Amino acid sequence: MSALIMREMAPSIWQVGALCRAIAGVIDAELNPVAVRGELSGYTRAASGHCYFTLKDENGQIRCAMFRRNASAMGFSPRDGELVEVHGQLGVYEARGDLQLVVQSMSRCGQGALFEQFLRLKAKLEAQGLFEAGRKRPLPLRPRGIGVVTSIGAAALHDVVTALQRRVPHIPIVLAPASVQGANAPAELSRALRDLYALAKAEPAADSDTWRSIDVIVLVRGGGSIEDLWAFNDEQLARTIVDSPVPVVSGVGHETDFCIVDFVADFRAPTPTAAAELVALARSVSLDELESLGVRLQAVLWRLIEMHGQRLDQAIGRMSRPSVMLAAHRLRLSASAQGLQHCAKLTLGLRRTDLSALRAALPRSTTRHLDRLSEQLMRAQLRLQLLDPKLVLRRGYAWLSDRQGQTIASVSQIHSGQSLTATLADGEVDLTVSHVR
Repeated sequence: MSALIMREMAPSIWQVGALCRAIAGVIDAELNPVAVRGELSGYTRAASGHCYFTLKDENGQIRCAMFRRNASAMGFSPRDGELVEVHGQLGVYEARGDLQLVVQSMSRCGQGALFEQFLRLKAKLEAQGLFEAGRKRPLPLRPRGIGVVTSIGAAALHDVVTALQRRVPHIPIVLAPASVQGANAPAELSRALRDLYALAKAEPAADSDTWRSIDVIVLVRGGGSIEDLWAFNDEQLARTIVDSPVPVVSGVGHETDFCIVDFVADFRAPTPTAAAELVALARSVSLDELESLGVRLQAVLWRLIEMHGQRLDQAIGRMSRPSVMLAAHRLRLSASAQGLQHCAKLTLGLRRTDLSALRAALPRSTTRHLDRLSEQLMRAQLRLQLLDPKLVLRRGYAWLSDRQGQTIASVSQIHSGQSLTATLADGEVDLTVSHVR
């Protein structure tokens, strides 16, 4: 009814601003407040603290704004791809004539379809060991050539080339162009990578002057929403990166953006420029190292020259006065001969003294040794006598045996009428068993 009245009262020609305000009034009267569920996309937080994003589903999308006061009250950090429920007021942003939703509160109610696909693929590849740190390789300190995979029209290409030209203008760069967004992007990226793999594995031809070796590859793209970066969450692309014969550095999106390629690459850089800086040691650093090595080499050479000069001076001095050298050698030889003679006499005296002492001690040592042996022999003889079984028989004991000479140690071996022999200390007695108790 209100819309009908407004149409009847409305002038025939609208001012743009008045029309926007009228539409806003109708929306406010008929729809507000609203609660909307949708998937987050393009979420950004400005320096002012205000948040801007898009809510969408498979049938539509709407732009949203959330001012700082309401954004600071959220208990979580929203991410692209999450499924959220928001409450707010619909309105018209008159400066652009856009319909927008001013969000007053937001709550997480699940994760969007794309984000769920991302998590499933991440869990699958992680379980297969594609993210293991052990399979990742270190970056070459000074690569002979750098491969770059990105779109020719991408701003990331300009950032990478600028950084490489500034840091390592002497290292050749090989570009393998590919789309970085859209349905065909994963296949094109995989094909571009395989082209660079072929260069990395190739051997130079004998007549080739243009051959370039690829020692590292950077895969880059600028920032964007989860949909814009979705090509870098492709399973086949991830497996292609794993098959790389050289290290691969991913620099996709901004620092807060993570894709599957970041986990399978050998290194992940937060931005394309950072990826270029990772693979390119600044030329100034190499020049400083060369200068330092040159200074050290020069110092070593000067020391060698000085040392050899001193030796040469000494040799010249010795050659110029041979009589002095001969006299010095004779003096040293004479001193050595005297020392040798004195040492020989001293050693001979010590050995004679030792021999006299040993000769005097030999009889006493021999006597003591024989006494010890005699004592040991007597002790052994005594122990042997103590073991004589006749000593036991002399104490009234007897040794029983049957006719076959088997020792009788138990009554269970005896039966009535059995003939036995009892051995005593001074002879043997034949016995017959009358009964066994």
